[in-house]
Amino acid sequence: MSKSIKKSLIPESVFVSGSMNEAKLVFAEDGEKLAWIRSTLYTPVIGDVLDTLGYWHQFLPQSIQPLSLDMRIAGRAMPVQIADAWGKQDKPFGRMTEALDAIRPNEIYVATGGSLNCAAWGEIMTAAARSRGGVGAVIDGFHRDTKRVTEQNWPVFSRGRFAQDAAVRSAVVDFRCPVEIGGVRVLPGDLIVGDEDGVVVIPSSVEDEVLLRAGEKVRGEKVVRKAIEAGMSATEAFRKFGIL
Repeated sequence: MSKSIKKSLIPESVFVSGSMNEAKLVFAEDGEKLAWIRSTLYTPVIGDVLDTLGYWHQFLPQSIQPLSLDMRIAGRAMPVQIADAWGKQDKPFGRMTEALDAIRPNEIYVATGGSLNCAAWGEIMTAAARSRGGVGAVIDGFHRDTKRVTEQNWPVFSRGRFAQDAAVRSAVVDFRCPVEIGGVRVLPGDLIVGDEDGVVVIPSSVEDEVLLRAGEKVRGEKVVRKAIEAGMSATEAFRKFGIL
């Protein structure tokens, strides 16, 4: 039987009792887990753990960055597929408004597709997603209305700024569907974590193990840093702790 570890002990002592295979994180609800991730973990340690487990390609392209460096996200993917459009459309933006209205609490709008010839996110979309309880947007494309997006204090990640409108250039064709971004497959409900170092996708099949190991690595890195600052060489620290 697995050993349940109270979240109040994470990360400093959760790994003291029992082996990695025996422990698991326990949260009252998913929002509590996501809040812990935002406050405790960061994408480099998550990526390191995924590498260790053989998931070597889980980061979205490097050019997808937060609008400001203090933005952090952790939530469930609500993937959105975009396609190019040409000229005036019978239904401008395709199913975009349907996708926005479908966002559930703790979800992240994750959009990709098309030829990047216009913005795929903006001020009103931010307000709509935020009002639905969404916790962020990750856009494999451009955003616009930068000032009016950032003033809402809600995390958005994109490839950059571009004011050109989508109405006559692109359309949302599907949502809550599998998508692929830079060779990374994103499924509905996958755990998405993003910060100033990038955006990483954690497959649901290894989510609990990744979070456990990442919490342990955060604690270990603190120990290593203290040892090096106390005079231990990097070579000796790596030999002793296996962390760099």
